[in-house]
Amino acid sequence: MANKEILLVADVFANEKEIDKEIIFQAIESALEAATVKRYDNPIKARVAINRQTGDYKTYRRWLVVEPNPEINGDVEFPSWQILLEVAQIDNPDVKAGDFIEEEIESVEFCRIAAQTAKQVIIQKVREAERRKIVEAYQDRVGELITGVVKRVEKGSIYLDLGGHVEAYIAREDMIPKEPIRMGDRVRGYLKAVRSEPRGPQLFVSRTAPELLIALFRLEVPEVGEGLIDIIAAARDPGSRAKIAVKANDPRLDPVGACVGMRGSRVQAISNELAGERVDIILWNPNEAQFVINAMSPAEIQSIVVDEDKHSMDVAVTPDSLSQAIGRGGQNVRLASELTGWELNILDASQVDKNLDETAAKAKQEFMELLDVDEEIADVLVEVGLSNIEEIAYIPVDEMLEIEGFDEELVEALRSRAKDALLIKAIASEEKIETSEPSAELLELEGMDDKLAHEMAAKGIITLDDLAEQSIDDIIEFTGMNEERAGKLIMKARESWFAEDKG
Repeated sequence: MANKEILLVADVFANEKEIDKEIIFQAIESALEAATVKRYDNPIKARVAINRQTGDYKTYRRWLVVEPNPEINGDVEFPSWQILLEVAQIDNPDVKAGDFIEEEIESVEFCRIAAQTAKQVIIQKVREAERRKIVEAYQDRVGELITGVVKRVEKGSIYLDLGGHVEAYIAREDMIPKEPIRMGDRVRGYLKAVRSEPRGPQLFVSRTAPELLIALFRLEVPEVGEGLIDIIAAARDPGSRAKIAVKANDPRLDPVGACVGMRGSRVQAISNELAGERVDIILWNPNEAQFVINAMSPAEIQSIVVDEDKHSMDVAVTPDSLSQAIGRGGQNVRLASELTGWELNILDASQVDKNLDETAAKAKQEFMELLDVDEEIADVLVEVGLSNIEEIAYIPVDEMLEIEGFDEELVEALRSRAKDALLIKAIASEEKIETSEPSAELLELEGMDDKLAHEMAAKGIITLDDLAEQSIDDIIEFTGMNEERAGKLIMKARESWFAEDKG
């Protein structure tokens, strides 16, 4: 009778829970093993083997074969379930340490207690098997868009019912801020991870990931789904604003127009799905500078200076576009930076032009004084892009000879004078550093201390203007301070510049 009950339990659970029958048999075996162990005063090891066809089962007591333990005089630590190797080899010479030897013992009945224990084990096994099935079913779907119904809300996090007793979890930080979510709402999300955990959620979904925006465009814009349009990158400020870069694989196709849709229908549908998030569709360009110009839309860009080493760009915009380029709370430039992968520094074009004019005038005056040349030659040197005597001293002769009107004699004279001027300047600088003290205004600068001010003075940074002209990397290199403090000191030193401009 008990045998038939075992088969019946296996059939019922396997059918109801859609779990492999083998898992049910293993659970019943574990329950019978636990019931067997309870009959003994000392802990033992037991194994139960159920015949999958008849339901008959046998029980075996097990001993683990071990090497002698020198700490307890060569004996075994747990005599009730361990046996010395030399003893075990008396009956079985082939046995090795780590093997088990078994002896059949009387089996416990599959009674009510055993059945109850089996039920608990089965339920646990069933849960584990169900969780494994979920992981197996969804682990290849990471990166996909999934839809579910809000089952419950807990402290800003939500659980989605995906159907078939499958739940997905959206953590509070993966929710769009201030988005109204209620029980029973249908919600879409980006499946970002599937993890096999003994308890808690296994499917982790995000509504803030840029990948969700890409997945929604793939769904709403057929040309994207068909591969006619590629989405290169996306950046989001969830619930507020986003930028997405697109590229057409067919030159006859307008990728921006296709993503916007008739009267904005496609992009509006996506915006509605993301709690009203405004989406800027940007035309990707293989030219990095042009891509940045596109990404900064709708701000009007005057000029861009690219620094390949720092992977940054100085973006000059018209005064009217300055606030638009930066965006509320720096949103526009931050999203453009994330989209393009470049660090973007927004500058006022009028100030840039003024600084360039001042730099050119300063360079021209320096050339006339230190190189002893007339205004005409100084103008030519500035026009070809030379800005200091260091460049003239070390620029290749061939490049200097390419300047119209320059011959070998003039080039050699300029290079020689430049090197002499650099030598004199270096000697003077060393003398100045040895005797220099930081200025009072440098010592009084907010965030400055006496030791740091003297360190800077030793490097020739005496005044606020000296500090204002430094880069963050320069300051970090010889002081060892962190980037944030260096940036604050430099910006404080530059406040006088801005005050002068306003005046």
